[in-house]
Amino acid sequence: MGPDEPATLLTVARTAGVSKTTASDALRGSGRVSAETKARVLAAAAALGYVPNGSARHLRRASTGTIGLHVPEVLTRSVYYMAFVFGVVQGAADNDYDVTLITSGRRTPRVDGLVLGDPMADDPLVARLMGAGLPTVTCERFPGAGQADGVVLSQHAETVGALMDHLSASGASRAALIVAGDASDWAAAVHGGFRDWCARHDLEPLVRTVPFDAPADEVRRAARELLALRPEIDALVCGPAGAAAGIGPLLREEGRVPGRDLLLASCVDSQAMQLADPPITSIDLRPREAGVRCAELLFDLLAGRARPGAERVHPIELIVRDSTRRA
Repeated sequence: MGPDEPATLLTVARTAGVSKTTASDALRGSGRVSAETKARVLAAAAALGYVPNGSARHLRRASTGTIGLHVPEVLTRSVYYMAFVFGVVQGAADNDYDVTLITSGRRTPRVDGLVLGDPMADDPLVARLMGAGLPTVTCERFPGAGQADGVVLSQHAETVGALMDHLSASGASRAALIVAGDASDWAAAVHGGFRDWCARHDLEPLVRTVPFDAPADEVRRAARELLALRPEIDALVCGPAGAAAGIGPLLREEGRVPGRDLLLASCVDSQAMQLADPPITSIDLRPREAGVRCAELLFDLLAGRARPGAERVHPIELIVRDSTRRA
């Protein structure tokens, strides 16, 4: 073996003085290999800098070595979904797998399993993927027909309730919500959490619905119309990712100071919320960690460590900032 050539299983076996099969068993922890022989093989592999060939392993077990990932088409405009994608990729890499991003197409890709991020009931591609017969994990429940093999979910309704409690404690008496419809389980949970809180406090739920992929201008227009119709609103909760950052300038145009005249909060945290003036109270959904958890659950299903129907809770957190700390 030359100095720049990668070590192979055969060179590890020769260095350790064992057969190729024995070296393979020792490295994989399988077969009947004595502790002494295993230690000798592992020492040889470490000395040679041997890196197992992941592609060969996948071929031996009739695996593609790839999982598929689908997210809504707002991916290109969403910091949340980009972070989620990187999380899935990280989780796949930890298991020596690649990720194929599925955005369109008539054929189901050759993959070992699927991760569907925030699947929407009216997405025809999601419906087709759900019926593909592949092990599938969704981030939040699929609100359409069919059930995933595994679900990673968060307590969105409860966290929205905690946000509303905080706004009330900060002096808000008439809060309103801008929400991205109910096509996704996340949006429906945010909407439901807000309505439940209003019902418990005998308040009319003030809600304006926008499309899931509504551009920033459409969200600002919805906020302007809502505030014009109900000038008594003293707190505004924005569901769509990134929307709250564009509301601050709108409020100033109308002579309202965010955090003083009107409390402002977001259901999705991001760097834009942290850098806004004032910084905006938000719910941290931890998207990268959510992506990792989805990948981990899928690999547990593929390996038989989890059973179909498995659900795992991904923790989220309310981050209080100056936009809801009335001076």
